[in-house]
Amino acid sequence: MNFGQVLTAMVTPFDQNGHVDFNKTRSLVNYLIANGSDGLVVAGTTGESPTLTNNEKLDLFRFVAQVANGRAAIIAGTGSNSTHTSIELTQQAEATGVDAVMLTTPYYNKPSQEGLYEHYKAVAQATSLPVMLYNVPGRSAVAIAPETIIRLSEVSNIVSVKEASGDLDAMTEIISKTSDNFTLYSGDDSLTLPVLAIGGNGVISVAAHVIGSEMQEMITCFNNGDVKRAATIHQETLPVMKALFKQPSPSPVKAALNMMGINVGDVRLPMMPLTDEENHQLKQMLPSAKVTEAG
Repeated sequence: MNFGQVLTAMVTPFDQNGHVDFNKTRSLVNYLIANGSDGLVVAGTTGESPTLTNNEKLDLFRFVAQVANGRAAIIAGTGSNSTHTSIELTQQAEATGVDAVMLTTPYYNKPSQEGLYEHYKAVAQATSLPVMLYNVPGRSAVAIAPETIIRLSEVSNIVSVKEASGDLDAMTEIISKTSDNFTLYSGDDSLTLPVLAIGGNGVISVAAHVIGSEMQEMITCFNNGDVKRAATIHQETLPVMKALFKQPSPSPVKAALNMMGINVGDVRLPMMPLTDEENHQLKQMLPSAKVTEAG
């Protein structure tokens, strides 16, 4: 299933007391849709999902779906390392108006490939929503093997994968051995163009908070055959992508948004806000026009 070219892994705005701020969330959703986002992933890792309660997640799913009102695909992060808990939250998410769910690889308990297959299959069979797999071995300690993803693609409502393994050979295998209706998105901003070159569909992006329109243009140029222009945009935006991951995410991207006048508040512990020096370094790497426009 094609959810668009640029999907933003949306941060969760908090107020000064650390509570979810829905006024800020409305502004952020509208800003992202106006600046290159075809879809939004809500309550993923970038949205600080480990620190959100299930009630907070459900409130966010409902609110973001209402604000988007069909203007962008809304994908709810409902995965965990408990199959039962993932099923429960996924079923609850069905009533919130989201378009699909994204299920992260079970982390910490390190299941086998058969365990991963049965986990994802069980959640998918418990919902009518389209399901996106999320392969992120850097955070989960286990990777979903290409052959497991290929098997899972045969489950009727498992329709896509966010690939953050960085393994282009594995991604090539997945693309070549799944149906044309099964989509693969880069989970790494800097690999967007290489993933497109091997047949991927787009990116689920952190940097799109800052350079969403540029990333949308890069993908459009590539798809239209202007590979040289796409490469130039990649070269120009790579420093921003790297700067947004110089410290643990989402601290840098939240700081960048605040610098741009898009107030999203701070991070929740155990994440830490940037130091003054880190903020200064980040500001030097942001497109000056974006910071200036925000005043």
